[in-house]
Amino acid sequence: MQGLNRRDALKAGGVLGAVGAVGALAAASPARAEPWTWSPQGSVAGEGAGADPMGVWDPEVDELIASVIDRGDVPKVNEALRQWTANGQPLPAGLPADVREFMEYARRLPQWVDHGKLNAAIDFNKKRGLYLGVLYGFASGMMSTVIPKEARSVYYSKGGYDLKDRISKTAKLGYDIGTANAYADDGQMIVTCVKTRMVHAAVRHLLPQSPHWTASAEEQIPISQNDMMVTWHSLPTTVMRHFVNWKVPIPANESEGFLHSWQLAGHMLGIRDEYIPNSWDESNAQAAQVLDPILMATPEGIKLADRLLSLGAGLDLAILTKPVLGSFTRFLLGDRIADDLHIPRELVWDPLLRFSWGPFVAVREGLLTVAPPTQEVYWMFDEFLRQAALLYLSELRMPISIELPMMNRNMSLPPK
Repeated sequence: MQGLNRRDALKAGGVLGAVGAVGALAAASPARAEPWTWSPQGSVAGEGAGADPMGVWDPEVDELIASVIDRGDVPKVNEALRQWTANGQPLPAGLPADVREFMEYARRLPQWVDHGKLNAAIDFNKKRGLYLGVLYGFASGMMSTVIPKEARSVYYSKGGYDLKDRISKTAKLGYDIGTANAYADDGQMIVTCVKTRMVHAAVRHLLPQSPHWTASAEEQIPISQNDMMVTWHSLPTTVMRHFVNWKVPIPANESEGFLHSWQLAGHMLGIRDEYIPNSWDESNAQAAQVLDPILMATPEGIKLADRLLSLGAGLDLAILTKPVLGSFTRFLLGDRIADDLHIPRELVWDPLLRFSWGPFVAVREGLLTVAPPTQEVYWMFDEFLRQAALLYLSELRMPISIELPMMNRNMSLPPK
């Protein structure tokens, strides 16, 4: 992999092919309802082949990880991965040479990194930390259950068996990107992204071997570039949409910084630069094509959503009961999605959120001097934010090790 760059790797191809093989790969991917029209000129690369991302995966890592699994090296690789915890830390001994070579390449930040924007992202995350915990956990997290391909991939892969473990790894991504040293040598975001990228490659290799997944999936290979962008939009794009809807005042440089931190995350997770939007306008335009039209409940998603809404029960946080979390999900994602997920309507919390959340945010942001209808409502919402953030971060109490799976979910075992 000496001197490898993304363009060279895509030309070289791999087990899933490259740009020149996109036509052949179309048969492995479901047809898009509408033609792919988003222009790579709106990306951080500013150019690209313009290939439909439904027919493109991650050839730089897919063949490698498939080989690691098939030759029985997963335990050795995972043992080494547990020792790599900081971005600037040398890679541990014990990694196979080809895995080490890929990881050394994959850990490099792109040339377009802007450290000034990353500093602005730090300010953004400091000011919006409570909101972010709630939105990552209950807007983005619950949205994942109505992204059909993502819900099926989670449900039938190893993560579907131990959902709390899977959530802890997702929470780690949201936590790491929000730290002041996210991409610095002593931070962990690069580590988290590279490990997650390798896990995605493992899932691409393993899931097609699951008869349960193949019986329900529309595609033959999971986690395409399109799927990764859909998940990406469920995070920063969705978060920023809610901030805009709530009229949270955000300085332009902090907004750009937050976007830039997630643009880097996309790159480090293996999304090709030509698919990563270069602005919020481009992000919303792309999301309107790849995210908004596909949101719908599936049998797998309904079961995952029910388990997610029950997470507060074990923490003895009375304000995070299943009905309250369900009502907040309805408030964030809308009646259609909530009804499809079989989330009951709540006579108290539904109207309370609908009519009082906006004034609460305005008071909290200093835009209004008059409190919401009652001081009790203000306290309740503020406490909800704090405890929801606590619930989100509680999954980070123990050391989290992102490791390659060796098998799919055993559907004969009840989920944890």
